[in-house]
Amino acid sequence: MSYSYTSSGDDIYAESFRIIREEADLSRFSPALEPIAVRMIHGCGQTDLASDIEASEGCVEAARRALHIGAPILCDVSMVATGIPRRRLPHNNPIICTLHEAGIRDAAAAHGLTRCAQAVDLWASYSDGAVVAIGNAPTALYRLLELLDDEKIPDPAAIIGIPVGFVGAAESKQALADWCAAHPGRTEYLTVHGRRGGSAIVVSALNALATPSEKAF
Repeated sequence: MSYSYTSSGDDIYAESFRIIREEADLSRFSPALEPIAVRMIHGCGQTDLASDIEASEGCVEAARRALHIGAPILCDVSMVATGIPRRRLPHNNPIICTLHEAGIRDAAAAHGLTRCAQAVDLWASYSDGAVVAIGNAPTALYRLLELLDDEKIPDPAAIIGIPVGFVGAAESKQALADWCAAHPGRTEYLTVHGRRGGSAIVVSALNALATPSEKAF
């Protein structure tokens, strides 16, 4: 049996982005943020995601500037780290996930933290001017905000904070927006309010920030 379907990656991408721009309300996004939002919608297949996307005014510029000078990308989980196509990165940026470092499980148990939250404590050596990508654990985002608030970790250039789930996800993302509003000039952010989130959306945002190309890769 044979099937008739579009087999060109570039054609699939082009038609997908055309459909998104036709169906989604993107009118409130700046010219810089609009293509990022399109890619995030493409990553989840839900055009109504547009209504939940929020970013600080300087997020796109700050994240792209950081990536283009070789800043590391700090990831909460392996799904985010392994989902980033290296060849899209502009400067062979290091991709760092500390979740599986030795001692994390024991330290998390001792401190009453999740492993994802405990792993954020190891970011202090890398976070200065970095791009943070949190796509799974609300606890990791909360821990990052705690460390930033206590000035125990250098400020990243931008936080793509889009954890997913039913417990703490929506609240942690609102906390991110509120913290950044209360501390102007320290870091920029991109998030999706509500329960939705996850590694696919975070990686889609990173891909769009790393390169403006809407071609298949």
